[in-house]
Amino acid sequence: MTGWRVSNRVTGLEGMRNMIVKHALALAISVAASPLLAQPTPIKMSVAADGTGPKIDRNIFGQFAENLGTGIYGGVWVGEDSSIPNVRGMRSDVVSALKALKVPSVRWPGGCFADEYHWRDGVGPRAKRAVTVNGSWGNALEKNDFGTDEFFDFLNQIESEAYISVNMGSGSAKEAADWMAYMTADPGTTAGAERAANGHREPYRVKFLGIGNESWSCGGAYSADYYVDEMKRYARFTRNLNIQQQGTDNPAGGSVAGTDPMQRIAVGPGSLDTAYTEAVMKAWKGHDWSWSIEGLSMHNYTWMSWPPSFSSIDFGEREYAMLIKDTLKMEDMIRVHSAVMDKYDPAKKVPLVIDEWGVWLAKLPGSRDGFLHQQNSIRDAIIASINLNMFTRHADRVRMTVIAQMVNVLQAMILTDGPRMVLTPTYHLFKMYVPFQNATRLPIDFDAGTYSFGDVRVPRIDAIAARGTDGKLWIVLTNVDPSKPAEIDAQIACIRVGAASGTVLTADRVDAINSFDKPDTVAPRPISARVNGGRLQVTLPPKSVTVLSVTP
Repeated sequence: MTGWRVSNRVTGLEGMRNMIVKHALALAISVAASPLLAQPTPIKMSVAADGTGPKIDRNIFGQFAENLGTGIYGGVWVGEDSSIPNVRGMRSDVVSALKALKVPSVRWPGGCFADEYHWRDGVGPRAKRAVTVNGSWGNALEKNDFGTDEFFDFLNQIESEAYISVNMGSGSAKEAADWMAYMTADPGTTAGAERAANGHREPYRVKFLGIGNESWSCGGAYSADYYVDEMKRYARFTRNLNIQQQGTDNPAGGSVAGTDPMQRIAVGPGSLDTAYTEAVMKAWKGHDWSWSIEGLSMHNYTWMSWPPSFSSIDFGEREYAMLIKDTLKMEDMIRVHSAVMDKYDPAKKVPLVIDEWGVWLAKLPGSRDGFLHQQNSIRDAIIASINLNMFTRHADRVRMTVIAQMVNVLQAMILTDGPRMVLTPTYHLFKMYVPFQNATRLPIDFDAGTYSFGDVRVPRIDAIAARGTDGKLWIVLTNVDPSKPAEIDAQIACIRVGAASGTVLTADRVDAINSFDKPDTVAPRPISARVNGGRLQVTLPPKSVTVLSVTP
């Protein structure tokens, strides 16, 4: 026998049996105590670096700024006379932080607020603007200091595109058409001249137009068929009048060729109910030259149940595990509604636009009802990673998403308090994903394993890979397990790995947050991977997201 030898002083069968038991027990204890042998089994992974897949449209990383709580007022807008540093009323710290995210588009003015927003209340001299009540969110006073011209100034400062949601609930097709004229008509028209008089002679660029919001609920409680009839009118008459963005499919003449036409996005589902998806896509398939749509929206939040009751602070592993599991219903939502869309649109011309998603939690104690103010933890960043990875895996159909929301509301990128600002873990997560904007998704294969807590069982590891516009190979590795590290052993096909480095986001506790007093509790830090025989090896900390750049 190896590892031990028989003693001459032991005789007889019983003595031999006792010796075997003793040495076997000693060997077992030795194995268990060995640091080398106690290492977890590496998770095998393969990435086809020479493979190809759909483009990860940069619009998947869109943002949402609704007139809600302090999302706009105090979060984005402080006014020109504020002691907080600003440019034409937009707070400079927030603008700088958002520019670093390369935000592709911003959805405004809502949300539910969009269907009670009348654009004329927010143009012209601010001292003469209407003061209204935000009936959707806490009955707060709406002074309309931040209106159309301020929104486009904000977009210009952060270098982003407009996603305008028109009022289909309490408004009319004429009101929506008049608003589009104000934004996009030539200054030689009455509408364009009014815009010029308000400080902006050139037409604004409206890249995306949302035709209503949650019309099955707060946007009017319409049946699917009624919504489709209204949608056709809005799609026809709510025109982009900027000739540089016009389409070319009008046989009646008058259309000017453009390379980047406005995309009209219809209201779609907010659950697994496919009524809206069926009705809108059936209508789209039969549309003629006079109207069309270029997107179907879908809303889905991580919240477990309504009203949201899970806390954003001081929670434990049970709440962590349950919300991770609830996030995975997004996969079912995408699959169910994509299947309906495929029936009418097998070429996938119409994208599924998930223009509201994120973690919706209970309001912070002491905060105002209806302001949807919550904190943001490492758990929320991991949930954002899981969502973004799902969107990437469905990038052939999911080509635009909008997280809710940008500042001070729901799963925010940024929190402000007077002059103070803090970047949330979700902000850091989005910045880590910047190289995936317009990247090409690559095939990746791995055993996800299982993370369990009580009766909750979810995949332990999540991963995506892409070839960036910079030519580099980028990999996201998400370890959901809050307690155990994970060893990754990756074969990168068709290239010999020379080096790999990147960034990891993790924390000591599942409820770790960044506060104004401790803004760097959850912050990215460098991580290096080992290269062994041309293979990529890296240790993922518990509850972490790692983004690696791989070079030959």
